[in-house]
Amino acid sequence: MANTYDIGDLVTMSAVFKAGAVETNPTTITHKIKIPAGTITTTLYPASPLIKDADGNYHVDFPITSTTAAGTYYYTFIGTGACQVVEEASFEVRPSAF
Repeated sequence: MANTYDIGDLVTMSAVFKAGAVETNPTTITHKIKIPAGTITTTLYPASPLIKDADGNYHVDFPITSTTAAGTYYYTFIGTGACQVVEEASFEVRPSAF
């Protein structure tokens, strides 16, 4: 199943911000991730782990470790100012039998 991960995987969450057809850097970028327990962690660029790969292209790596809860994780990237775009997605973490 797509977007399903196991303990030990590295999830790369990414977003491309465009103004028209041009990849553009927003004035501010916020990344939020909501874990299965409901806790939301917010990161504002340029704080780690929010990384700029190129103009308009950003990502956050999320390691799935033995302490990561199984379930659905929701995340969003929010761009404001020069490029106002919101992208949302989700992924699943499978429980481990080990």
